[in-house]
Parts: sequence; structure tokens; C-alpha cells
Amino acid sequence: MPIQIILHIKNTESVLGEIDEAPKLSDMLLKVSNPRTRDGKDLIFLQHNVVTVYWPISTINFIEILPSEKEEEIISFIRE
Repeated sequence: MPIQIILHIKNTESVLGEIDEAPKLSDMLLKVSNPRTRDGKDLIFLQHNVVTVYWPISTINFIEILPSEKEEEIISFIRE
């Protein structure tokens, strides 16, 4: 099951995409499928038919991992 993420890349806008598994400490590249802007539009620096991109880990500031559909169904404690 793919993990939906937001990549925060140095000196550019963030990128929404999917990865197959979380990166390991030894990884040099991150494979991102379906890269797009946060509002779902194509990235201006990629060809329109690109579906997979490998980003060097050194160019990434941080990665946000978005909750999956299963995690959104979990009811957490609500303080009243």
C-alpha cells in the first residue's frame, strides 16, 4: 500500500506524491510516484507524462507522511 507524502525540497515548492516504503538511513535516493503540486497540478519542471521520480535525499529538507484512510477512521480521545 503506497504511503502518501509531502516532500519539502530545498529552494522550491513542496511536492505531493506516494512512496512504497519509508526511506532508510542508508538510502541516497527517494522514489516518488505520481509527483504533483499540493493542489494536484503537474509540476512545471517535469514532463507531463512522468509518473516516477527519484529525488536525492540530500535535496530534501523533510518529509511529511499523511495519514492513510485507515488511520483517519480511528477515533482518538477528544477533550471536552
